[in-house]
Amino acid sequence: MKIGCPKEIKPQEFRVGMTPNAAGEAVAHGHEVLIETGAGAGSGFEDADYAAAGARVIATAAEVFAAADMIVKVKEPQAGERRMLREGQVLFAYLHLAPDPDQTHDLLASGCTAIAYETVTDDRGGLPLLAPMSEVAGRLAPQSGSWALQKANGGSGVLMGGVPGVRPANVAIIGGGVVGTAAARVAVGMGANVTVLDRSVPRLSYLDDVFMGRLTTQYSDKGAVRELLPRMDMVIGAVLIPGAAAPKLVSRDQLSMMKPGSALVDVAIDQGGCFETSKPTTHHDPIYDVDGIIHYCVANMPGAVARTSTIALGNATMPFMLALADKGWRQACADDPNLMNGLNVHAGKLTYFAVGKALGLDVVSPQLAVKG
Repeated sequence: MKIGCPKEIKPQEFRVGMTPNAAGEAVAHGHEVLIETGAGAGSGFEDADYAAAGARVIATAAEVFAAADMIVKVKEPQAGERRMLREGQVLFAYLHLAPDPDQTHDLLASGCTAIAYETVTDDRGGLPLLAPMSEVAGRLAPQSGSWALQKANGGSGVLMGGVPGVRPANVAIIGGGVVGTAAARVAVGMGANVTVLDRSVPRLSYLDDVFMGRLTTQYSDKGAVRELLPRMDMVIGAVLIPGAAAPKLVSRDQLSMMKPGSALVDVAIDQGGCFETSKPTTHHDPIYDVDGIIHYCVANMPGAVARTSTIALGNATMPFMLALADKGWRQACADDPNLMNGLNVHAGKLTYFAVGKALGLDVVSPQLAVKG
């Protein structure tokens, strides 16, 4: 199979879909790897590194898309990239279709087969291709929020850990999964007073045990959120419903309950955001003010630490990429129900029910799509 990896073109996206090591593994399996020149530069990988691994460096993205049987990316294809997709071609990348009707309709029109990293599962019900980037985004969230709290950025001027005689910041993390746990680890380490909210009592019990009393756990409901908002200096949104649009947990009206200059960090922005006032931002222009509350809603937070993120993502995606290349997508999905769960689009049909529900579109089962 010819596997193509174009350079990411989303603003301030410095990751790359394949590491040289992954390219080398694919070549060792008998596949041809096509890398757009400069694709790995933002992550510290040079064209020569890919060439040494046996990949062929290609001058333009158009040539990569035209030649490849499978496109491996990081972020969802942008409008210009979607126009280069074709019937029968496999796309393997983060897609986040539920809040993105334009992308969804373009992928359906292209006739391609699109497999989303974020809905591939494992035998424990986890999301192994989302987890490494969730770890990164979770660890970045308190850092980014603390920057947003600085007075020069419009924040309240509260230091996360305080100083002797001055209280630390109060931080609420809504969602105790991979993102929330990673965020809690860093926020606690920064010295903040941390409260984690979740709807799973076993998860709250786990967090209570792991953090040994260094944070507060609380069952998440609307009343709990209303109670906490007036006391919080920072709220981190870390909720996830796999493949679906994120629920809105803080309304615009509730912003008036918060202290002026408080910060909202929405790690769920890829799935539409979990605050009503959230809108995607970039690393170039990451924050904005709504009613005196600073919002940080960068849609590709892990892109800020591209080297770490690319290697972590490559480690997770490589086995699935090799299965798709070695067996073809139909057999790979038939053999692995976890990979089957990643199938979102095939031949003009939507194959992921949560996306169909979010966008009001008809869906066929992925099993029927695989059978052809």
